[in-house]
Amino acid sequence: MKPYTILSVTPDNVVDAGIYCIKDKKSDGAKAKAEWFRKQCKDGLRLKIIVDQDGKQVGFIEYAPSENAWRPISAENYFFIHCIALFVKEVRHKTLGTSLLQACEQDAKMNKRYGVCALTSAGAWMANKTLFERNGYAQVEELDRFKLMAKKFDYKSPSPRLVNWKKQQSKYKGWNLVYANQCPWHKKSVEAVKQVAEKYGVDLNVWVLAIPEEAQKAPSGFGVYSLIRDGRLLEDHYLSATRFESILKKELKDSV
Repeated sequence: MKPYTILSVTPDNVVDAGIYCIKDKKSDGAKAKAEWFRKQCKDGLRLKIIVDQDGKQVGFIEYAPSENAWRPISAENYFFIHCIALFVKEVRHKTLGTSLLQACEQDAKMNKRYGVCALTSAGAWMANKTLFERNGYAQVEELDRFKLMAKKFDYKSPSPRLVNWKKQQSKYKGWNLVYANQCPWHKKSVEAVKQVAEKYGVDLNVWVLAIPEEAQKAPSGFGVYSLIRDGRLLEDHYLSATRFESILKKELKDSV
């Protein structure tokens, strides 16, 4: 028996398999993500989880046809990786990340895709570029802290491109929270941010991204979570109540 296997999550087994990065399957975030997952599967979304010989889930990868990517990119006929992670430290040296990438690449070749691409960052909630570079990916574009990496199966294929999310930010007046249920942690974060905003009497506009095209025109590099005030991006990833309160106090102090 192989020590690790790759489980393909489907709408039929998602209740039992879960969506990996949040363990409480009954939480609002897990339920929202599972519902989002079922809808996106119709448009080609894939979720694969690495499981050890004892049935423990140790890592995962989520990807979709690039036309349906939930990030601000423009790419035709690629697979785009939303997330890849190994949260169990003791397995990170076992090339399991490479195994997940290879599973995605094999899928891309079977579907006659030009290649695979991913958005990386050394900051929060994104994989950095190291794993991708080790596996033959090259950086094709960069904006702010984000780097777009791609592996082409034919060098003549057109490269994926970033969509300049900075151009979207001026559309948002006042306090705005823009998010999607692509990440199961967002539900908890959004509720926490809303409660803090109410505590301080801040009128917070909350926008839920419903389709990939909206995420591709999102106002931040992460795409599926943005906190904006009057056209200024204040945060581009999941916020705790404490972190938002700190931002809020500073913004209100500076406005006096």
